[in-house]
Amino acid sequence: QVQLVESGGGLVQVGGSLRLSCAASGSGFSANVMGWYRQAPGKQRELVAEIRRGGYTRYADSVKGRFTISRDNAENRVYLQMNSLKPEDTAVYDCNAEGNLLGFGYRAYWGQGTQVTVSS
Repeated sequence: QVQLVESGGGLVQVGGSLRLSCAASGSGFSANVMGWYRQAPGKQRELVAEIRRGGYTRYADSVKGRFTISRDNAENRVYLQMNSLKPEDTAVYDCNAEGNLLGFGYRAYWGQGTQVTVSS
């Protein structure tokens, strides 16, 4: 069984910073792609950023230049450094990991979600 444990969400003022962390636990799990999604009230879930094991990254246009995604392959952990935060960044952020679990096959997993609130 694979579990994604997230941390780092909270309340921050406009222009501030937060760093989200997500660790995928599970014996025999190897994450190929890890990323962060977010969903604001009344809006659809959107991809914020993702990173592959080889280092390839992709960002939503709205966060380019402000957010940075990174990962620790040895620990199946992914980070999202969020700088210059705006009220529009307020949402529930959710970690995603896609990979192979030994004996169970290839699939995607999700974290529990963590609230990020940006206020003035």
